Amino acid sequence: MQQKIVLIGGPGTGKSSILREFIKRGYECMPEISREVTLKAQKEGIDQLFLEQPLLFSQMLLEGREQQYLDAEKSDAEIIFFDRGIPDVHAYMNYLESEYPPIYKEKSNKYIYTKVFMCAPWKNIYRSDNERYETFEQAVKIDTFLKDAYEEIGYEIIDVPFGTVKERCDFILHSL
Repeated sequence: MQQKIVLIGGPGTGKSSILREFIKRGYECMPEISREVTLKAQKEGIDQLFLEQPLLFSQMLLEGREQQYLDAEKSDAEIIFFDRGIPDVHAYMNYLESEYPPIYKEKSNKYIYTKVFMCAPWKNIYRSDNERYETFEQAVKIDTFLKDAYEEIGYEIIDVPFGTVKERCDFILHSL
């Protein structure tokens, strides 16, 4: 049976670095798509789609993450890692205190991941950039909304300890 493993956590917690290491190790991975959505919007003249039109941004993320899940279902890979999952979408909407349609939570309950690993905010590695506008303090707050969203669905969250990327990947693999 295929294992769908999702990495969650606030911005700048090392999820993408872990995913890149898993790719180097030969695992199939579904990358974070929010940067792609943000860059596309910037090319169309919307500097921060997430802030200016959060519902549109979230709808685009929901569609993209649902497609990633469906693509994974077609794969022969025994383990597939996801950089963020479908419940992240409504977690961020909760963080923004924005209303959203019930389909967000419905899809979170429909598409189930095998295990959820959480990377906690880590000041030593946190960096902001053109697509990551949040401060470290905001990242910490977002982290709590993510944890709440996944626990509300019934996931048991496994905390990934701080360490090198290799150590973090090894921890995840040993926890499967």
